[in-house]
Amino acid sequence: MALALGGNLPGLVPGAAGSSSEPTLVWALRQLEASLGPLRVASLYRSRPVSPVAQANYLNTAAVGSTALPPEAVLALAKALELAAGRRRAVRFGPRPLDVDLLVYGDLLSDSPELTLPHPRLRERCFVLAPLAEIAPGLLVPPDGASAAELLARLGPAGEADAVERLAWESRA
Repeated sequence: MALALGGNLPGLVPGAAGSSSEPTLVWALRQLEASLGPLRVASLYRSRPVSPVAQANYLNTAAVGSTALPPEAVLALAKALELAAGRRRAVRFGPRPLDVDLLVYGDLLSDSPELTLPHPRLRERCFVLAPLAEIAPGLLVPPDGASAAELLARLGPAGEADAVERLAWESRA
């Protein structure tokens, strides 16, 4: 299972005050690990928004792990965390304190209205593939089995609108 996390607004969760989404991401990762078990977590990345809506840059990361929970339960957990962090879906592709996406769940393919696997825009987004390839370069993405590293390489040099910058976590303890 692989997840992408990001945000560009301060969240409403304890310890998430300030002008950065980083504390919200740390909180979300702790909540995910409490429910899913240990996760391998990528570095923090800063990226420009991919949106027609003017907004601040995003902080992004990825996490990979194993769980006995079905993918629908993982998705429900992700949406509950977004809501707890203060996300309101008023504007499509608008600013948000937290976005948690289920990218892949083994080799499962799903095209239901509730859950699309692999994530439909996974192959297009450097801000998702860069952190994913950092921690799981050999992770195979269905249906063709291309690895996360291969998919990132296929994007070629990041364009101005999709550039990502790798950052250090200030605190993930």
